[in-house]
Amino acid sequence: MSQAFSMPVTNPIPALLTNAKIYRDGADLLGVGTVELPNFEFMTESIAGLGIGGEMDMPVLGHFQSMTLKITWNTVNEASVTLLRPQAHHLDIRGSIQGYDAGAGSFPSTAVKVLVRAVPKTSGIGKFEPGKKMDPETELEVAYLKLWIGGKEKVEVDKFNLIFRVNDEDILADVRTNLGMA
Repeated sequence: MSQAFSMPVTNPIPALLTNAKIYRDGADLLGVGTVELPNFEFMTESIAGLGIGGEMDMPVLGHFQSMTLKITWNTVNEASVTLLRPQAHHLDIRGSIQGYDAGAGSFPSTAVKVLVRAVPKTSGIGKFEPGKKMDPETELEVAYLKLWIGGKEKVEVDKFNLIFRVNDEDILADVRTNLGMA
């Protein structure tokens, strides 16, 4: 009688994005292409003076440089034109991250969701080349972003309401209280 060989469960490795879809207003599926999500780059101020051994760029809590989201479409389409309208657009980007568990030999999937409220910055029509993608780009300025991984809220940034949360920690709670916003 043989026993099944089983390695102990190992740390699952998040390997790749299996696929994703992007929706406008939570329901309208937008076209086919790729999405480049924004970076979180803090605004900083250079600090120097007595008691400091040199100079340091100090991050301003919850304040970020311009955050842009870029969509590169396969072809020009109605969705790309719709996002040119000068208003706040609500985009819901849903994906599935494929992991690998070497111990179990399995490929677990984890949901990832990014919700943004953004306004248009640039929009292109792309290029005309026979038998090729047109690659038009739409770039949006992000005012609000929320990230979930595995159904758990991980990050929330709301520039107009001074909200910055990371793993359920409200980083700007004291600032909003000090400003009479809470």
